[in-house]
Amino acid sequence: MLTQIISAILVLGIIGFILGAILSYASVKFKIETDPRIEETAKMLPGANCGSCGFAGCSAMAEAIITKGVSPTKCPVMLVPDRIKLEEFLGLRKAGDANVRAVVKAALVKCQGLDTEEQKKFQYMGLEDCQSAVLVQNGPWLCPHRCIGLGSCVKACKFGGIKLGPHHLPIVDEDRCVGCGQCVLACPKHIIDIVDTEKTVHVRCNSIDKGADTRKLCKTGCLGCGICAKNCAYDAIVIENNLARIDYEKCHDCGACVAKCPTGAIIKENRPDYKGRVAEINQDNCVGCTICFKNCKFEAIIGGKVKEKHSIDSAKCVGCGICAEKCPKKAITLKDRE
Repeated sequence: MLTQIISAILVLGIIGFILGAILSYASVKFKIETDPRIEETAKMLPGANCGSCGFAGCSAMAEAIITKGVSPTKCPVMLVPDRIKLEEFLGLRKAGDANVRAVVKAALVKCQGLDTEEQKKFQYMGLEDCQSAVLVQNGPWLCPHRCIGLGSCVKACKFGGIKLGPHHLPIVDEDRCVGCGQCVLACPKHIIDIVDTEKTVHVRCNSIDKGADTRKLCKTGCLGCGICAKNCAYDAIVIENNLARIDYEKCHDCGACVAKCPTGAIIKENRPDYKGRVAEINQDNCVGCTICFKNCKFEAIIGGKVKEKHSIDSAKCVGCGICAEKCPKKAITLKDRE
């Protein structure tokens, strides 16, 4: 009996040794070489693993950067200085190169709905969750496009970049927001966008209803009237589905649309009482070249004759700034309207 046990142990030991040798050989023979840059790239990424880049996490994105040539700019969470270091490490940028303006993005909440009982269909008493509330008659608000206001976006933000403010509307802290887009995914009403933080003029409404219907439900809703588009000197605004939309690539942030919007649906960030700008000509510097006169789309320049001092018709001026940009003598400045 003892001999049989010893024999069995020896046989198992020999089999184990042979299998171990085979596995050891296979691990060397079929070893897959991993680019060491992948691990280094993963270390240089922020490590948030938020998935906003479209990959499973930072490790997956690091592999895609090295093996597929994916740009580091795909990571919306990465700070600009860190991205520059990574680009230098990858050879995409030379150390000391002039840094082209990096686009830093943050969330924008496209709603200004007030919080009053007459704007509600019913008092919601369910779970404190926007996705749950929207299942009950599309939410408690009469406006079908209004923010539910229960803070699903706040819960989705891992960086503390959004909180609920007055009227149960989210407020974005751009210093904390990294533009990852998790709040966008969490919002069942689709009222949150990710935009360039250097842009300050925004349409704070998401209603695609006709103007008359919007006016009944919201005092600050976009009516799709087109006044903003008519007053935009840069053709940066279009009306689509009864809603004004800004092309940020064309927008110069002049605020002419803000001043003209009849409902206040278009805002200039951190300027709640913004009334627009108006051009002013320094008569001492004006040489009467008529360049401003020829470039003004609103006929707000008085004096179209050569060598004649020009002036501004403030009633027609929308403060677009084209005249100031074109003036060769820098005789035109823009100031806030009183």
